Amino acid sequence: MDYQEFVTIVGQVADISDEEAESVTRLTLRTLARRVTPGEAERLGRRLPEPLRPSVEPTGPPERFHVDEFVRRIAEHTGLDAEAVAEQARGVLAALWRAVGPDGFEDLRAELPPDFYPLMDTAVAAAPPPAEDEPPFTGRLSGEELLDRVAEGAPTDRARARRATEAVLEMLGLRLPAGQADGLTPLLPPPLRPALRRGRARGRGGTVPLSPDVFLHDVAMRAGADRAEAARDVRAVFAALRETIGDREYHDTVAQLPGEYRPLMRQG
Repeated sequence: MDYQEFVTIVGQVADISDEEAESVTRLTLRTLARRVTPGEAERLGRRLPEPLRPSVEPTGPPERFHVDEFVRRIAEHTGLDAEAVAEQARGVLAALWRAVGPDGFEDLRAELPPDFYPLMDTAVAAAPPPAEDEPPFTGRLSGEELLDRVAEGAPTDRARARRATEAVLEMLGLRLPAGQADGLTPLLPPPLRPALRRGRARGRGGTVPLSPDVFLHDVAMRAGADRAEAARDVRAVFAALRETIGDREYHDTVAQLPGEYRPLMRQG
């Protein structure tokens, strides 16, 4: 992987500019290098693009801190809140997974405490696969068109439309069987697929029971909306999904959800 590809993945996953991605990449890698052994830092450096290798140069024995402290140290330098820092660190870890490969990433994981694992799992799920592994897009709406439909249907602004759409897709990734989620992926615009993958990673390949109340609460929290606004957002997202994936796939998808979800969708 070259340097620009690494930065592009960070920016894509974290939804930040290339300039911001470059800065947070170096900061996150420096902080991570302080947590692992010098040998692991050296192994990471050998697999990183040359401009990033100084960021993981060993500086001494590993420091023993947990993921909250990892996030806090990055936040201290960026001035961002913990949620924003975690999202940006997820982007760096996603690019790191692509750069070092699954085996290298597992070696890194083995040196970190279990409270790092959820962040690492969602990073892997959010990482865009190599182009040759990404299924071709066969849906009816582009990412921009889908978000426009959500913003118009809610109604809300584009930023909240994106947050709500990604929250719904992540919850579906948790709730749907793996086969159904796999069938849905090619019909989703590529920029929105990482949200579905994050849900699948959180569920560790299983189907997680979620009540409509929990589903709606999560969307409200992630979209920065109150409950009534979130309910409108969810209905708008399902309507836009139906338009892009088609009636047959839509009905196959909602058939996997309990009947009490119907009022949330108002489409099935």
